[in-house]
Amino acid sequence: MTSTDEAAPGHRGNRSGDRDLVTWSVLAWAAGYGALRLYWAVAGSPWFPPLGTDLLVFTGWWSVGLCAAAAATAVALRRARTWRPALAATGWAVAGAIVLACAVLLPQLVATLFLQFGPRYDAGALASRSGCLAGAALLAVLTVRYQRRYRGDCPACARRGGPATGWTAPPRWAVAAGWAAVAGCLTRLGAQVVVGLDTVSPLPVAVTVGFEVGFLMAGVLLPLALVHGWGRVWPRWVPGLRGRTVPRRLLLWPAFALAVGLVCYFGVGLGQLAVQTLGGGGTDDGGTGGGAFLWVAMAAYWVWGAGLGAAAWSYHLRSRTACARCGR
Repeated sequence: MTSTDEAAPGHRGNRSGDRDLVTWSVLAWAAGYGALRLYWAVAGSPWFPPLGTDLLVFTGWWSVGLCAAAAATAVALRRARTWRPALAATGWAVAGAIVLACAVLLPQLVATLFLQFGPRYDAGALASRSGCLAGAALLAVLTVRYQRRYRGDCPACARRGGPATGWTAPPRWAVAAGWAAVAGCLTRLGAQVVVGLDTVSPLPVAVTVGFEVGFLMAGVLLPLALVHGWGRVWPRWVPGLRGRTVPRRLLLWPAFALAVGLVCYFGVGLGQLAVQTLGGGGTDDGGTGGGAFLWVAMAAYWVWGAGLGAAAWSYHLRSRTACARCGR
């Protein structure tokens, strides 16, 4: 039985070169970022506001081990010559762990987006977390390329099943996921209304309006667009664009990025909240009136992220074009 390389000699050189480049990029990241984490583990890391640390979950020597795991996984993915589901799962698990470590990057990116550089903002923490995220992205790319190379019987797409059927209606689970994301967003907003809008940190009016508009677009408009027809073709109420095809990346990239950020950041938050509650240490309610608000708010954010991610995955599967090599 011939290998995938032999089955597609015209693509072998370019694909091999691309994999080598990504592999070396992961190894360079692991060496460089790992050296920084090693130095901080030995000599002590700086204090990063507001939490005191730049990473979560994987801190100190655990962050060094995470870099080493990324390097070992990259080498294993490059050396593999057959499809190994456990190896692919390891690649995704390590990449996910790296994202989890820098999950606190989400609120800092939001603050950067709205130009809110307060005393709790730290450029060093942003740089460190961004560097950490870069490693996750590189390892994810390498894992995807491994899957495309060996999973399935097409070296170009690794898809399975029959020929592509074009755009299809969303399945029920995707529609439910989209509406779950909307429910999570509105629940979070409702929780803030219950405890009082005056508990929110004071911001300039323009920033507050911009944030609320973005909040509702990301929590209501985006998830519904992923599971309705107007997420494929601009509706009539959009002047100048109505009737035109919506670029799939315009929806998918923000949806996946926000979903991963919400699930990781507030997943860690819920875990920490559970540990504090079970340990009897109480919770820092931030002046919102009690730990119940934190439970409701964090759970709502997490549901929002999980629903958005599921809806985005369905949209990705339904909107992708047919593979030029196998027609799927």
